[in-house]
Amino acid sequence: MQLPLWFEVGSLVVLTLILVADLLLVLKRPHVPSFKESTLWVVFYVGLALVFAGLMYVLGDAEHAGQFLAGWLTEYSLSIDNLFVFVIIMARFSVPRKLQQEVLMVGIIIALVLRGIFILLGAQLIENFSWIFYIFGAWLVWTAIQQVRSGHEDEDSETFIVRLLRRRVSITDEYDGVKVRTVIDGRKYFTPMLIVFVAIGTTDLLFALDSIPAIFGVTRSAFIVFTANVFALMGLRQLYFLLGGLLERLEYLKYGIAFILAFIGVKLFFHALHENELPFINGGQHVEWAPEISTWMSLGVIIAAMAVATVASVLKARVDARKRGHKLMDEIPHFTEDAPSRDE
Repeated sequence: MQLPLWFEVGSLVVLTLILVADLLLVLKRPHVPSFKESTLWVVFYVGLALVFAGLMYVLGDAEHAGQFLAGWLTEYSLSIDNLFVFVIIMARFSVPRKLQQEVLMVGIIIALVLRGIFILLGAQLIENFSWIFYIFGAWLVWTAIQQVRSGHEDEDSETFIVRLLRRRVSITDEYDGVKVRTVIDGRKYFTPMLIVFVAIGTTDLLFALDSIPAIFGVTRSAFIVFTANVFALMGLRQLYFLLGGLLERLEYLKYGIAFILAFIGVKLFFHALHENELPFINGGQHVEWAPEISTWMSLGVIIAAMAVATVASVLKARVDARKRGHKLMDEIPHFTEDAPSRDE
């Protein structure tokens, strides 16, 4: 069953209006969102995504709704992973906290544009070359391995492009709001914001290369792929301020995301075997024995992986906090009954 055309067009129009309104809000009221404000916005966007899934169930069927939920959760987990790198970039280039909201909005817009381009390219590749699923699957498994091996702490914000900019472009030491160029003593200079935008843009490009193959492993509908990405990025700015230092405590989240990427990579490989047309694999015939992983099984695996990783991270943080507390108490001198008093 296909979704009505009016629903698809109307959804894209409404989502665009929401993103434009969010952008105008940032430009009109640049500030650091409070915990309460950030919480309300995140809850609103998550609720909006669930309502959208409900509409897909009513207007389409359970399969459409399940594909959207699985795709949205996959992209949401990868977006949270993206936040880790944003935190590193903000700290690495000492971005003032009052400017971080605008920087995040620029990063989200760049991510949307890049993912939109990759969605169009991915849809065309899938339509014309079924063997592309082999490449997508191998890429996701390799990315999962790299995720486990490197982790967030080893992310290098000084990319080749950033290092090249530092050598070739005159850059000031101070920020001038969100301007990328400023004038000092009659001469024009670039501000550190240029490097920040380049670093974030490069990061968005790398994450788009991971996220698009991942969601195409959940659904082949370009509409669901795009809307899942939009909903995953909506509220990401507020989530950044809501989580704050908690991001650094989610130590095992990278393993949950790596497991999801590897799982979807294997799923893509099995799907490629089902549609196999490569002459050097099974004589160019479809491989019927390869298991077909359903949308709902994928949804369950994604939820379970994120839940286990989050709970394990929280428990690990509590244990570490207790150890630090005991260590601190051991360093504090204690007076026992055997210790001499001042009068003695």
